Amino acid sequence: MSARRKARKRALDFLYEADLRGTNALELYLARGSDELAQEAYVEKLLRGVAEHQNKLDELIMTYAQGWDMDRMPAIDRNLLRLSIYELLWEPELDEKIAINEAVEMAAELSTNDSSSYINGVLGRIAAIKGSLI
Repeated sequence: MSARRKARKRALDFLYEADLRGTNALELYLARGSDELAQEAYVEKLLRGVAEHQNKLDELIMTYAQGWDMDRMPAIDRNLLRLSIYELLWEPELDEKIAINEAVEMAAELSTNDSSSYINGVLGRIAAIKGSLI
């Protein structure tokens, strides 16, 4: 598993936990301290980015996740979409195909049977129009 993949997984863990607890993922992360691994800088960058753009991310999810209410969507999917949309829109050095592929693979591994194809569809729609979104 690549260092970036590990960082995404760790960031997703914090986002998921924060979502369930009704708290802030970045605050949870900072309270626990760093494992001093190379991936930690990217974990923090992802959590800061999601926190900074959370309103826009949630707006995009509500708009493009057709047929799903944010509250009824599985928490892992909701947070994986937040993380992946952040990478798609605000991490220009990351190839969008990599961001989408990582999200799809993580959804297949961590969520429901239908999640990977659903997340792929949402991210594909957002990637197609990302130039007009930010």
